Amino acid sequence: MTETISPRPPASLSRRRLLRAAAGLGAAALGAGSGAAAGRTTDKVRLTWGLSGLNLIAKERGGLEKALAADGIKVEWLGPFPNHAPTLQAVTGGSADFSFGGSTTPALAAIIAGSPLVFTQFVVYEPRTTAIIARDDSGINRIEDLAGKSVAVNRSGLGEFLLVAALEKHKIDRSAVKFVYLNPPDAAPALASGKVDAWSMWSPGVDIARLEYKAHDLFLEERDLDFQIDYTSYLTTRKFATENPDLVKAVNAAFRAEGQWISDNGKDAEYIAQKAAKYSDAVRDRFIALKRSYRYFAVDDSTFVIDLQRAADWLVARKVLPEPVKITDHLARL
Repeated sequence: MTETISPRPPASLSRRRLLRAAAGLGAAALGAGSGAAAGRTTDKVRLTWGLSGLNLIAKERGGLEKALAADGIKVEWLGPFPNHAPTLQAVTGGSADFSFGGSTTPALAAIIAGSPLVFTQFVVYEPRTTAIIARDDSGINRIEDLAGKSVAVNRSGLGEFLLVAALEKHKIDRSAVKFVYLNPPDAAPALASGKVDAWSMWSPGVDIARLEYKAHDLFLEERDLDFQIDYTSYLTTRKFATENPDLVKAVNAAFRAEGQWISDNGKDAEYIAQKAAKYSDAVRDRFIALKRSYRYFAVDDSTFVIDLQRAADWLVARKVLPEPVKITDHLARL
């Protein structure tokens, strides 16, 4: 075997070039301890927010930004968004990094449609107050009365799945009810004007409508749903999660801390939310009385993932989601 001997550096290699090479090695060694090499390629995260929920409170309170600043991460808030689906579009399109902590159902619909999204963590808030409501003067007092009527829902979201579940539980054929697909900003005036007969909606929209339009519950998620079908979730792109696992973990931890603060300081949290969202004192006081709490679940919580898969299968079987989806294929690897 012939031995290959590397040539010596030419004598003409200048001291300046040697120093430059040494400096490059030194910079690489320093880089090994930097944010990028430690699991992130950026020091800024773009978070979405809406006019309700945990992200609104986090944005207004400022605690989450301080927590992330301690890790050298700057927060940019984008919004307000009316519901979860547009934040998923923003993440997929590259204008935001995280969806705003919304329904798993439109998230799964987006994934099935081809969006390269992965879940980063999940939240269960209690009590669950998503409801189907009708105006007091509508003559609609129970789910059976919806036959021949129209109901506003958000497509592949909380509103649609709750209506499907309610009709099934009360043995009403889905074809007997007209599903009107509207986002919340359009559904509220449609209910108020009588263009739709009922509305399936989450807090705070359903609570505001119940008071402002003198409406009542036909079906309440926490009371009438047999098992939880939809959860709160945060998502980012698979590429972002792969390139920035430490940043994703830092964002997860900051949101968990915010959820704990809200759970422990419900009254203060509701005053913050009311000031930003500008709803009535009556709605605020209702939320304070609920004493809502938040529990977070990691993407590697196998028991939770089994429950979410069961929910996804239920939605597929009832055609709220168009085709099967395997949850474990769409979890961030952290």
